[in-house]
Amino acid sequence: MQKILNFINGEWCESASGKFVPVINPANGKVLAEVTQSTKEDVDRAVQAAKEAQKEWRLVPAPERAEYLYRVAFLLKERKEHLAQVLTSEMGKVIEEGRGEVQEAVDMAFYMAGEGRRQFGDTVPSELRNKFAMSVRVPIGVAGLITPWNFPIAIASWKSLPALVTGNAVVWKPATETPMVAAEFVKIYEEADLPKGLINLVNGSGSEVGNAIVDHPGIDLISFTGSNEVGKAINGRAGALLKRTSLEMGGKNAITVLEDADLDLVVEGILWGAFGTSGQRCTATSRVLVHESVKEALESKLLARVGELKMGDGLDESVKVGPVINRSSLEKIDEYVKIGQQEGAKLLCGGKIATENGLDQGNFYLPTIFTNVTPDMRIAKEEIFGPVVSIISINSLEEAIEVNNSVEFGLSSAVYTASINRAFQAMRDLDTGLLYVNAGTTGAEIHLPFGGTKGTGNGHRDSGVASLDVYTEWKSIYVDFSGKLQRAQIDNN
Repeated sequence: MQKILNFINGEWCESASGKFVPVINPANGKVLAEVTQSTKEDVDRAVQAAKEAQKEWRLVPAPERAEYLYRVAFLLKERKEHLAQVLTSEMGKVIEEGRGEVQEAVDMAFYMAGEGRRQFGDTVPSELRNKFAMSVRVPIGVAGLITPWNFPIAIASWKSLPALVTGNAVVWKPATETPMVAAEFVKIYEEADLPKGLINLVNGSGSEVGNAIVDHPGIDLISFTGSNEVGKAINGRAGALLKRTSLEMGGKNAITVLEDADLDLVVEGILWGAFGTSGQRCTATSRVLVHESVKEALESKLLARVGELKMGDGLDESVKVGPVINRSSLEKIDEYVKIGQQEGAKLLCGGKIATENGLDQGNFYLPTIFTNVTPDMRIAKEEIFGPVVSIISINSLEEAIEVNNSVEFGLSSAVYTASINRAFQAMRDLDTGLLYVNAGTTGAEIHLPFGGTKGTGNGHRDSGVASLDVYTEWKSIYVDFSGKLQRAQIDNN
């Protein structure tokens, strides 16, 4: 049985706890490996290693740091298929999506390596003679990264790569469900000859390892992706310690379909957004706000296509919908479906755990569509994180905007229309961090900021240049070469 270990100060090691838990393939229930379960002491060792390594790393010129990231990028590209196979085996998403996720890490590595020569500051005129003024970015120190199971390598790349290129060290806790691809990613950092101590992998539970990372005085910032409940708790504890926190949490994303929309294109967007990754994306399409004049036509087209989706093991190239991550997620999804029925929504298809054709060996839920959903229903407001979509009737763009913005989340939204005027109105008024016109709610690219408003986050962003703001502080520098005391705001007036 393969054992997944920690990586601390450049060495692979198991926790002193001696405890391991199984890594389960969600498609068939088979045990793939065992992963070590760490303690606070393991976290402390990792933090001490990171602190020591960062003292030297911060002095390495950023273009030189970037050379390590270029090596990481080429190794990720070379091992794309292997990484995708590992990812699909332990997480469940279909292999096509697995390859796409690894490509996202490849893209991020190349992009962030480029930032080694683009960590721009500002030079500005001083208000006084013979004085120079500028600002520069400086690293914060040790970054504690807590990443989820649904995008186990992509999100890890969003966080670790900008942290490293800006001169920080990393202590990373991956999700317990997906430690195998995390270990493979760290092996690539190791093979790229990243100096020891800069990347540390500590496996374990959120209650033990996650809490230890958040509370550790040697960790200077926390970057977390996960649930609202956990994110709020992290923000409260870390904030009390005056640590920077970057939070990317939930979504309740909606596609707005106006009466002039291309319905065939809409169907493609809904299928991909609602049932890709079995709905286990923070950007998943969970609501469709459709104009009443085209509602029945859209439902008819959508039902015809949903019935064609093949479910099964994601390693099968013909499969379009894989399993959900574990049994508790399966039961949560089923509970929400029951709630929807009790609330009076009409079930158009799905609505149950899949058990036929051997699917009972894994965690499969049938693609589910509700109609006649009202905005005040729980299934229209709360994040289900499964292959469940709610159709809500609207009679204008203005009503759609109001319904879209009525939930506590603000991650992603989309509008389908042939009207450029209404497209721009939606772009202005939909309160989300991501917005798509004539495309679904998923498909973010790494060179733009990723994150949302309201309950989705706390104002920081992963990905793009904006992610550098998470891992750096601004330092303003003044050089006075006048040879005398000059007082800003006093001597120039």
